[in-house]
Amino acid sequence: MIEVVIESIRISLVSQHRIVLLKELDNERQLPIWIGPCEADAITIELQDVKVARPVTHDLLKNVIDEMGGRVSHVLIRALNDGVFFASLFVDKDGKLIEIDCRSSDAIALAVRVKVPIFINDDVMEQAGVLPEADIQEPTKSELAADKNPEELDIFSDFLDTLDFDDFEE
Repeated sequence: MIEVVIESIRISLVSQHRIVLLKELDNERQLPIWIGPCEADAITIELQDVKVARPVTHDLLKNVIDEMGGRVSHVLIRALNDGVFFASLFVDKDGKLIEIDCRSSDAIALAVRVKVPIFINDDVMEQAGVLPEADIQEPTKSELAADKNPEELDIFSDFLDTLDFDDFEE
């Protein structure tokens, strides 16, 4: 199992869906998962500590588990079949670990509420994990010049230090 954190939630430009990017703790590899806008909002609300007037569905689930004497121990994105991710909630109830099947987006939304780790099975990460693309933006001429001759930047910095900005007033 690989522990991950939520890197970001992205908005698709071609549909109403969102993508949650889960990033490995000790690596740059990420797992993108398409989720619906409601689940994206549920995750974002909790991550940004937004207060809502009434409990949303994931708050309700957290409250039910708490009231029944359970405690979520962790969530696991356990499988990928035909492009669909399968997840499990692991709830500790009286010392017995209960595995409950759920959608990955719901597992993530609950995990952020109860502040438990999110894990991904190794084979799922092997199948669908991606490395972020290197920045493809070309360096500017001044960046290239600075790399070649850092003394030029020192000269420019010295020049800026001699300026009297009061001279620029209208």
